Amino acid sequence: MIDQQVSLRGGAARLPVRPRTGRFLVLAAVFVCAACGLVYELELVALASYLIGDSVTQASVVLSVMVFAMGVGSLLAKRLRCHAAVGFGLIEAALALIGGSSALVLYASFAWLGESRYPVVGFSLAIGVLIGAEIPLLMTLIQRVDRQDAGGAVADLFAADYVGALVGGLAFPFLLLPMLGQLTGALVTGAVNAAAGGALVLWVFRRDLTPRSRRLLFLVNVSVILVLATATFLVDDFERAARRAVYGDHVRVAVQTGVQEVVLTGTDRDSLDLYLDGRLRVSARDEHRYHEALVHPAMNGPRARVLVLGGGDGLAAREVLRYADVRSVTVVEIDPAVTRLARTDPALSGLNDHVYRDPRVTAVGADAFTWLRADRHRYDVVISDLPDPGITASTKLYSAEFYGLIAEALAPRGRLVVHAGPPVARPQTFWTVEASVRAGGLATRPYRIPARPSAHPPVHASGSTASPDRLGPGGGRAPEEWGFLLAAAAGPVGEPGLGAGAPALRSLGEEELREGARAADRLRLPGQAPSTLIHPRYWEDA
Repeated sequence: MIDQQVSLRGGAARLPVRPRTGRFLVLAAVFVCAACGLVYELELVALASYLIGDSVTQASVVLSVMVFAMGVGSLLAKRLRCHAAVGFGLIEAALALIGGSSALVLYASFAWLGESRYPVVGFSLAIGVLIGAEIPLLMTLIQRVDRQDAGGAVADLFAADYVGALVGGLAFPFLLLPMLGQLTGALVTGAVNAAAGGALVLWVFRRDLTPRSRRLLFLVNVSVILVLATATFLVDDFERAARRAVYGDHVRVAVQTGVQEVVLTGTDRDSLDLYLDGRLRVSARDEHRYHEALVHPAMNGPRARVLVLGGGDGLAAREVLRYADVRSVTVVEIDPAVTRLARTDPALSGLNDHVYRDPRVTAVGADAFTWLRADRHRYDVVISDLPDPGITASTKLYSAEFYGLIAEALAPRGRLVVHAGPPVARPQTFWTVEASVRAGGLATRPYRIPARPSAHPPVHASGSTASPDRLGPGGGRAPEEWGFLLAAAAGPVGEPGLGAGAPALRSLGEEELREGARAADRLRLPGQAPSTLIHPRYWEDA
């Protein structure tokens, strides 16, 4: 078949270099294009996970669609074998433009249209088709450069392809993402892709091209590189405009850490909102209600040593420190940038009452699961203030194994409280968390709290009225309620309440807590299996 393809083009290519050098240049182009192709794939997976959530689902959709499309592209490339050089040059230009601009378009779709699922699938299809068309054309080109046997040519091509994919896969998280970010990284990758593909065809195979083809390929590649360069130059302005569209006009801090994107909005502590990877985690308008419901029922009993898992914003620790008999508070937060902001940002540190200045508070930058496995201390209270269990990155922190580690860390009369999501909106997730806590060896008592007080708005100490708003912790728009689990190793667990020495709360009363426990019992969903590391069971939308 290869000989037939060669004969269709009139024999070996007329090269400006020796055949071995030409073969090396083709394989070098394969290496570069494979690296760029994998960067596009990883960019789509990362951005889809960030914009849509549930990284397992998004990775599965992107990769499966892309692999399918690669097969389609390989079949379509059969029609271009008679014009392999021109076809490869145009395909690489199209791939550079589509792949390089994919992150920009996806983010724009999310920011201004509020929808990015369909564009993700569209880009996966388009990029997959173009990547799939590369190998058949490169196979034809390398056979025309150096008439080796088909098996040897396939081995060389795939070796260069796989090594390039390795380099691209490592460059994305360790070089492109931290140094350039998602948008600029994709644009630069596209420019490199266009330059590599265009240089190979316009130099190595230029004698096989007609003058018209050379002009076409030159203009197309220069245009693609200029478009990507212009977009790179304007990307900061675009990002600021997109952030305003997503977060409003008062974005004060926006940083991409090694863990997530952290955004602070609002002009002061009373209007502050904290977003992590696009999900609202704290709103000053109603965070006090959430944190009061989370912290104070667990503080009813011994409370000298307290462990806060997550909660790097310092707001759970603020409620803990309202008890004078607390001797130490350890906050384990995976992202040191969050605790750093909680220390230094005037609005956020004001909202948390400057808890990190208190000598009783120790901040630890670590993954909670890994840290618990190594920690040998015992705690009277453990507060799990973590992202929703439906977010894939948090699934292991809502597993039976994780709660088993917490059970070992609890003192004999210790208590655990878990933020488990809304039991009405996401009942399967909530009761799966409850089953997982029980599987970890703890007795449980669920309770739910409406996001808005049922009576008249309470009055602040300053005399102003509280205004629980549409936004609240836990991700996205505020739920109508929050669900919690109070747990202890020495069960059964009584109704959540406020113990001796409890401070006055801003918007939550003991009777509301008890009614919340009774309401949660009425919603019980029996028969839920626990979630484990090898069998995660959280799949409702986060």
